[in-house]
Amino acid sequence: MKLTVVGCSGSFPGPHSAASCYLVEHDGYHLVLDLGSGALGPLQRHVDLDDVDAVWVSHLHADHCADLCGFYVARKYCPTPLAHAQLPVFGPPATRQLIAGAYGGISEEHLSQVFAFHTVTPGQRTIGPFTVTAARTAHPVECYAVRLEAGGRVLVYTGDTGPSQAVQDLAAGADLLVAEASFVTGAVNPADLHLTGAQAGALARTAGAGRLVVTHVPPWYDPEQARSEAAASFGGPVDLAVSSATYQL
Repeated sequence: MKLTVVGCSGSFPGPHSAASCYLVEHDGYHLVLDLGSGALGPLQRHVDLDDVDAVWVSHLHADHCADLCGFYVARKYCPTPLAHAQLPVFGPPATRQLIAGAYGGISEEHLSQVFAFHTVTPGQRTIGPFTVTAARTAHPVECYAVRLEAGGRVLVYTGDTGPSQAVQDLAAGADLLVAEASFVTGAVNPADLHLTGAQAGALARTAGAGRLVVTHVPPWYDPEQARSEAAASFGGPVDLAVSSATYQL
């Protein structure tokens, strides 16, 4: 597997990155994990939009799904043959309704001419060459962490989550764990919303992950603080997600 960080800014696009978006490739298949605000532009630096095979939406906050609106336009009106094939979109139950409304009142029927929507629930399925397992996270809206297995390697992306036993179980033995770290230790942090860098590191340690990539740091915090907190609690290799970074598993 190959992972490319397309966007990693938490909550909204920052000065150096779009919001959440990750491209995972294996055996010629291109799976996009989240397509948050501002991500459609930089995604095109790494893959032709016609070559995207599926999109996985962790949850329906704008920083994880808003650019599906732009992707609809690209696939609907770009004059290429593949642009008119339905693209699989995997997401929580209301994904189609939310994107239709966000676009500005387009009917769900018209949207479904471009996207084939599939509802995510906890459990396992196959998407292209990937064995995909989803687990509900600790977040105010329905959100799913995802485990991708292919070629004997394991990639886990937490989506947005507070501390969660389900996410910890999902991450067990991951070769690469991409974990959010939106909060900082010592601040007044609401429960069941996000992780601190220290909590992301503890998650990686308990899961026995091979490498941790810390992501989803909001622009108002110093990303290096999240990385250093995570490194101190993990004890293994920790990277800070940056746009265009790639990882080979």
